[in-house]
Amino acid sequence: MQAKGEAVRPDLPEIRTSLPGPRARAVIERDQAVLSPSYTRSYPLVAGRAEGAIVEDVDGNRFLDFSAGIAVVSTGHCHPRVVAAIQKQAARLIHMSGTDFYYENMVRLAERLAATLPGERRVYFGNSGAEAIEAAMKLARYATHRQKFIAFLGAFHGRTLGALSLTASKAVQRRGFGPLIPGVHHVPYPDTYRHGDGAGRASIEAIERLFRTIVPPEEVAAIVVEPVQGEGGYLVPPKGFLEELARIAKAHGILLVFDEVQCGMGRTGKLWAWEHCGVAPDILTSAKGIASGLPLGAMIARADLMQWKPGAQASTFGGNPVAVAAALETLDLLEEGLIDNAARVGAHMMERLAGWPARIASVGDVRGVGLMIAIELVRDRGTKERAQDLRDAVVERVFERGLLVLGAGENAIRLCPPLVITREQADFAMDVLEEACTAVLA
Repeated sequence: MQAKGEAVRPDLPEIRTSLPGPRARAVIERDQAVLSPSYTRSYPLVAGRAEGAIVEDVDGNRFLDFSAGIAVVSTGHCHPRVVAAIQKQAARLIHMSGTDFYYENMVRLAERLAATLPGERRVYFGNSGAEAIEAAMKLARYATHRQKFIAFLGAFHGRTLGALSLTASKAVQRRGFGPLIPGVHHVPYPDTYRHGDGAGRASIEAIERLFRTIVPPEEVAAIVVEPVQGEGGYLVPPKGFLEELARIAKAHGILLVFDEVQCGMGRTGKLWAWEHCGVAPDILTSAKGIASGLPLGAMIARADLMQWKPGAQASTFGGNPVAVAAALETLDLLEEGLIDNAARVGAHMMERLAGWPARIASVGDVRGVGLMIAIELVRDRGTKERAQDLRDAVVERVFERGLLVLGAGENAIRLCPPLVITREQADFAMDVLEEACTAVLA
């Protein structure tokens, strides 16, 4: 990915043109004429090809990817083993529709996913996280004969109408699309930076208050929660919070649904984020990193719950043979060392970040687990005033240095690189981010 004779390291960025370069500008102009204006683009990156954690744009500029296609390419871009698995499967069987016919690799993937959670489990395949959430909502209603849901402020579960009814991340995602599904009630997700050690207890009390005043618990089908909140700011809940949710759910016959679309598949240093607390959900949803970039979503539920009749839920493309082949190879790679690498490199990054709130004026908080890390930007550390403009300035500044990051929540930067990231690449990213965070309030 570099010109012959160059001494530049291929595993680190190199910017050769102004950004965007001439070819990128031409593509952006064409895009703006024909693509939906609803797409969000944080900066003018036009990807040409990618390998590992490096993305090369159409002008030959090379970037270090700390977004991983929004936490999707868990094994890195175009991992040779994933590519080989895709090629091999595509030459044998591309599509057969697993909702009407059988094929072995879909069964094999379901067996492997089911075995990652305790008890007997069944698996439903769709094409995305939103589809997995929709299926979870439908199954929760079907199995409990209840209609209502409890979700969390700051949550992002998808943009289809059911998933959007649970989502409470940004007003723009909901504006103009009502009425949404009735019976969804939101409570605060614990934010220990802003509300201290009692944040988890406050969230639990908000649910208990709902039960006393608005929502009879016997009418609630499920509590839907991200074990680590993604879009809302990469919030890590305090110890004991998920256990308390499980206690409440069990006491009232409510199902516990964990949305691990972003925080699952090894990102937190364990296959599933729930493993950090030991509370297994009744239903788990997965997508994003499950197939290293191919469209696949999964809903994994207790077998006694998934007793719906043939035709009750299906997907023409869900569990596509090629996507399944990619997922099987992805699981192998995760188990062979990438989960451990996420834990190890993530711990190194958190160690480097730990002192930033004390010595960098714009940094209010750093938090995370594994390779799911946030840096929260503030105007003033004392008041904790949110500084979205500073966050956006840092995102733009590091892009110009060849580092790809995204925002999360109102004012945080999310770091979610591919799980193949090296310590040297992590150090480069930390150096660039430290300079940018220091400069924006200088």
